[in-house]
Amino acid sequence: MFIPLHDANTLKHIKVQWVTLALIILNVAVWLFTSLESELAAQATTVGLGFIPAIAFGHAQLAPGLEIVPEPLTYLTYAFIHAGFWHLASNMVFLWVFGDNVEDAMGHMRFLLFYLLCAAAGALCHGLLTTTSEAPLVGASGAISGVVAAYVMLHPRVRVWVLVFLRVPLPLPAFVPLLLWIGQQFFMLAIAPDGDVSWGAHVGGILAGALLILVLRRPGVPLFDREIVTPRAVRDGAGAVAAGTGGRSEARLPWGRDRR
Repeated sequence: MFIPLHDANTLKHIKVQWVTLALIILNVAVWLFTSLESELAAQATTVGLGFIPAIAFGHAQLAPGLEIVPEPLTYLTYAFIHAGFWHLASNMVFLWVFGDNVEDAMGHMRFLLFYLLCAAAGALCHGLLTTTSEAPLVGASGAISGVVAAYVMLHPRVRVWVLVFLRVPLPLPAFVPLLLWIGQQFFMLAIAPDGDVSWGAHVGGILAGALLILVLRRPGVPLFDREIVTPRAVRDGAGAVAAGTGGRSEARLPWGRDRR
């Protein structure tokens, strides 16, 4: 439906989004490693680290030699395995654009816990809907869905540049594309629960993210922030600042993020 490009939403409590960056690096590193493996070894990695509902719920067992981690850990490890470059890229773009501000609202360690719990919730929801499936679930979508849910609850009015239908770049209030995206996940789960995409994992991550942001955000961090932050490219005038910044100057930080 859309690809997020940039939000220009400043960091208020942390200087650098270390956990977001580390998660992106780890996901890319794992994908590169599995890409360099032989096809047979890559399949074995997917089976050994992916979440398989039939295994998790005791309906089947892995063949000897295929188990890489003890079974409960596949609720987490599946989120670091991706089926291809575009699968990886789409998840990492969402994490790059939205993860830093959710990390800012929680702090580094609580954000890491949040991310892993959303991944586990995505796997659990997928498993409950397909308890006898022997197909491995892979990808960070469950965790990313939680990040999206938390972001829209924190900053619904921040204007985000999005690429609509992969062609048209538009600056929109975050709640417009993100609520449409969230609605799409529930709609697709209702009409195509057995499709190639695990809509159940997305919905599980969304529900977990919406609940966890209530308890894991920093004391004093509000929900549904009323401040409107506009991307630089659509500000009026060369020296203008976004509405709600109070005319304060902004210092540029590495990796294109700002901090007031």
